[in-house]
Amino acid sequence: MAVMQSRHLHLVLGIGCLALVGFAVYYLQGALGLLPCPLCVMQRIAYILFGFTALAAAWQRPSGGGRWLYAGLLGVWSLTGAAIAGWQVYLTYHPQAAECGVSPEERFLNSLPLSQWWPAMFEANGDCARVDWTFLGLSVPELSLIAFILLAGFAIIAARRPATR
Repeated sequence: MAVMQSRHLHLVLGIGCLALVGFAVYYLQGALGLLPCPLCVMQRIAYILFGFTALAAAWQRPSGGGRWLYAGLLGVWSLTGAAIAGWQVYLTYHPQAAECGVSPEERFLNSLPLSQWWPAMFEANGDCARVDWTFLGLSVPELSLIAFILLAGFAIIAARRPATR
């Protein structure tokens, strides 16, 4: 039985991350009308950074220290996303812990060129503590936290897989 090469795993991770962002934008936001909050937008950015870094690793097929450099970058993006998602999970259970309506984070994110360039993707208007949709009893932030933890684990697995040229 053949072992999946690191480039294939990186390719799957990259496409998977971009598919998750697409799901959030086109289904959750477009079809269901859910507005992303500042923490959701920051998680989207982490998914996009992870996805493009994974695709770059799949394309470049690094070896030696380069593999661990990519693993480190993927770890930074996934753990940053997990920290943001974890904070949002906390806020959903303790909404009084922080004000997340029109917050400094929202004003900052909405003033960035990204939110002007592609408002449907990067404009933050939602309430971070509100749970409007669940899947298998888990809220979007809980699902996102699980996804980021899995991404970190798969990034380590990808770095340990054989690389062929």
